[in-house]
Amino acid sequence: MPEHDLIVIGAGPGGYVAAIRAAQLGLNTACVEKESRLGGTCLRVGCIPSKALLESSERFHEAKHQLADHGIHLGSVSLDLPKMLARKDGVVEQLTGGIQQLFKKHGITRYAGHGRLDGPGRVVVDGPDGKTAISAPHIILATGSTVATLPGIEMDWDRIGGSTEALNYPEVPEHLVVIGAGVIGLELGSVWQRLGARVTVLEYMNRILPGMDSRLAKRAYATFRKQGLHFQLGARVTGARRRGEQCTVEIDGADPITCDRVLVAVGRRPYTDDLGLDTVDIAVDARGRIPTDKSFRAAEGIYAIGDVIAGPMLAHKAEDEGMACVEQIVTGYGHVNYQTIPSVVYTFPEIAWVGPTEDELKEQGIAYRSGSFPFAANGRAKAAGHTEGLVKILADAETDRVLGVHMMGAHVSELIAEVATSIEFGATSEDIARCCHAHPTLSEAVREAALDVDNRAIHR
Repeated sequence: MPEHDLIVIGAGPGGYVAAIRAAQLGLNTACVEKESRLGGTCLRVGCIPSKALLESSERFHEAKHQLADHGIHLGSVSLDLPKMLARKDGVVEQLTGGIQQLFKKHGITRYAGHGRLDGPGRVVVDGPDGKTAISAPHIILATGSTVATLPGIEMDWDRIGGSTEALNYPEVPEHLVVIGAGVIGLELGSVWQRLGARVTVLEYMNRILPGMDSRLAKRAYATFRKQGLHFQLGARVTGARRRGEQCTVEIDGADPITCDRVLVAVGRRPYTDDLGLDTVDIAVDARGRIPTDKSFRAAEGIYAIGDVIAGPMLAHKAEDEGMACVEQIVTGYGHVNYQTIPSVVYTFPEIAWVGPTEDELKEQGIAYRSGSFPFAANGRAKAAGHTEGLVKILADAETDRVLGVHMMGAHVSELIAEVATSIEFGATSEDIARCCHAHPTLSEAVREAALDVDNRAIHR
């Protein structure tokens, strides 16, 4: 039986990063992955391909509707969807191949197949050539998540499917119904709306993007409606079924909707199917997650990270946990500050935030001050023609330490890193306000929002 110091089950962002960090720290490391390509859902059928399509669809929309404002006239603009999809696949192929090379560089043993626990310290890999038993004193479970669905929805994984199917529609849908107004639904709904589809978004709650700042959510809702997305809020979907090339979506108390494709984007669930948790006396919680302690330990010698444990299902959260978990195993210390993990919606404009919302601070009884600054008053935003959105900073009323920052605008997925770092180092809004920001840049809006916490913004 092959013996290792550490076995990682799952080669997504959490798993492959954990494997690389373990190898860097001198552990004989193995990684088990059932898919032919490394990178997990994020790289293969999630974060990366969706961002490639978002980028391509934004450029198509800009060429068709916005370049004329810059004095650029292109004449007729047409869509080559197969080429756009091929470019997306090429990006994925490059990045997944890169992980393969990193495994080779660090001497990580890769086992192809489904990994299942077989008691303490043992994993059985069911691969293309049969079953292989391997062992290690430490095993990390990093199996990620899979698409969640609703009762009554008849998924055929073609006309009615999840994000994987929505990344590969062979033609632009005439009418796409998106069930769920969260991150995935809005991102992929935006892609197909820009490419010419009529998109209807159904959301059970009376708002979009549950969990994010309510002020920005309202502003985003108005912006997305102006762009052409149709919303039905407070809509409880009771069923969806395919009939030939058409689909019918049933809504409680409303008329059914007929469309040609349905994207189910109601969230994801931890993937712990046939993982052998019972062989090491691990029981999942009510939401299907693996309980762990602060060291990511689920049982003696068994650890879990990423989407299979509590917390937001984010690739970068899984990466941080992967590194921290391995460092705990090797050095006895590893830490993740969950208050500084940013979230991003890659629509246009983008939405990004880190730390608590105003509603959460009010619920917790924490006194705070708020400062904001609109991109409409930012020189770089005006020059680019992307003036929608704002930056809002929430600071402790007594200490002025930055608690949370919420942004909507062009490239805020990049701007959020500055304030995440600020919160990590315990910075105050005064600290950010005192830092010189290059002019003209979008980042100046961050400084102006920090100044506005003390009612001294310069350009508003």
